[in-house]
Amino acid sequence: MALLSFGSAAASAEAPGPRPAAQRQDAESSSPKAEDADSRDDPRQAVERVFQDPLGGVVVNRTVTVLGKDFYQYFSTRWRQYDESARYTVSVHERPTARFGSEIWVQYRQQRMFHTFLPPARSATRAISEVAVDQVLKNISRRELERLTTRNPDLGPEEL
Repeated sequence: MALLSFGSAAASAEAPGPRPAAQRQDAESSSPKAEDADSRDDPRQAVERVFQDPLGGVVVNRTVTVLGKDFYQYFSTRWRQYDESARYTVSVHERPTARFGSEIWVQYRQQRMFHTFLPPARSATRAISEVAVDQVLKNISRRELERLTTRNPDLGPEEL
């Protein structure tokens, strides 16, 4: 077994570590997982998914201040870490106030799922945004469950 040196380009085939991209592609193409990936990447299926919900997973930014933009960045980063978030489109709104910092709320289907006031100190923004993501996902799932199980002819669909 040869030792790997930072200054030399020579490496033995027995050396542990990542394989070159060409070897990885050959190994992946022969595995059964590659066949599943090919069926998922079928262009017809991809087009059908886009037409089913073209805006799924979008987080719309309606903030105006630096504090609001920080909240949006932290929120959207954490939002994309959850698989179920890809089904929902939400918007983050902000109303700056001189007295309370910034008023922030997150809407889904024109209903508020989270609402709070951000303090002027930016240090708490990340923790608040992480709590907001958890709360929004919980409220959205509760609302969707209610929407799917409630059939009342007196309640019409959303008005746009």
